[in-house]
Amino acid sequence: MKSVAVIADSYYPARTSAAAQLKDLAAELNQQGISPLVIIPDSDLVQAWNLEVMGGVRVLRLRSPKIKDVGYIRRTISEFFMPYFMLMRYSMSPLSGEKFDGVIWYSPTIFWAPFVKRLKRNSSCNGYLILRDIFPEWALDLGLMRKGIAYRFFKWIEASQYKIADTIGVQAGKNIEYFKSWPQFNSKNIEVLQNWLSETSPGLCSISVSNTFLAGRNIFVYAGNMGVAQGIGIVLDLAESLLNRADIGFLMVGRGSEYLDLKRQASNRNLNNMIFFDEIDSAEIPALYNQCSIGMVILDSRHKTHNIPGKFLSYMQSGLPVLAKINPGNDLVDLINEANVGSVYTGSSVTELRDIAEALVDKLILADGMDLRCKNLAKELFSTEVAVKQILTALEV
Repeated sequence: MKSVAVIADSYYPARTSAAAQLKDLAAELNQQGISPLVIIPDSDLVQAWNLEVMGGVRVLRLRSPKIKDVGYIRRTISEFFMPYFMLMRYSMSPLSGEKFDGVIWYSPTIFWAPFVKRLKRNSSCNGYLILRDIFPEWALDLGLMRKGIAYRFFKWIEASQYKIADTIGVQAGKNIEYFKSWPQFNSKNIEVLQNWLSETSPGLCSISVSNTFLAGRNIFVYAGNMGVAQGIGIVLDLAESLLNRADIGFLMVGRGSEYLDLKRQASNRNLNNMIFFDEIDSAEIPALYNQCSIGMVILDSRHKTHNIPGKFLSYMQSGLPVLAKINPGNDLVDLINEANVGSVYTGSSVTELRDIAEALVDKLILADGMDLRCKNLAKELFSTEVAVKQILTALEV
């Protein structure tokens, strides 16, 4: 049986959308007759490495520095050294001599080059970069970074990752334009690789909306990371503008650098139509969405790079139309409008966003079949089977 290495910085049972996607990816590789070895860093390990089998997939965890829920400086230092620690731990594992027919790695993080380069060289195989985050460009767009020493350092790291990839799969067609500014990579195979999500049946959820003060309302839900890249603050403004609508509520579920501050702001502003919950297991998400009416996709409008967030896929799969507050020109604008699966706003006016949100709720009441269109879109565009076949074709496996 042919085999591939799948490298990422998180995997099930982590509760990130990336971890859920990679679990689906590995399971589908198995289904298509390819044996995956998932390799991930783990700062909680006591020993150098740990090998386990999860759902028929081998998962090799390698002890490395902590990169989650730490300060930016510590995270940068840890991510820089992470691949070198992983190389050392990998060489100590019984799998260090294994040969692969391809190497797949998921970015973020952008620091994988040393580890991937070694695996590719040892196996004389091709590599596929699943690029979901164009960093440091988005940080520059948001004003979090200037074109100084730090920016040049990250650009060097970014370039080293692109250099070792034989194929780069980006999230959106407009991201291909970004690579036109990289003349040295014009010979690379740059293609759109849609995000993916395997279908799951709703189970149980630890969050019961009916037991909260939002019971009986049309619920706008946001489940995922709440960091600086999302610009979630506008959701608080939207909730405040809709305090007069007793039939509308906002459910915020997740984690991230801005989570506690957003929760505190909601309390200080007496937003009695909004409630926060800590992140839940990805297996609980379908049951959570079954209790909601509309999914929210929020991206800071200053972004110039483009993406289709994983949460959008999970909303579609659950039949939830979306309210998307995103950057102008994002591929998601045309996708939502053409498929008629929600409403999009690319401006900055809370009043205009409120009007769009209210109109979307009114449209739901008319029951125009939007839920079915959402589910059909998920099946047509965001199939894990299609994504895996595309990757394997590029790897020539």
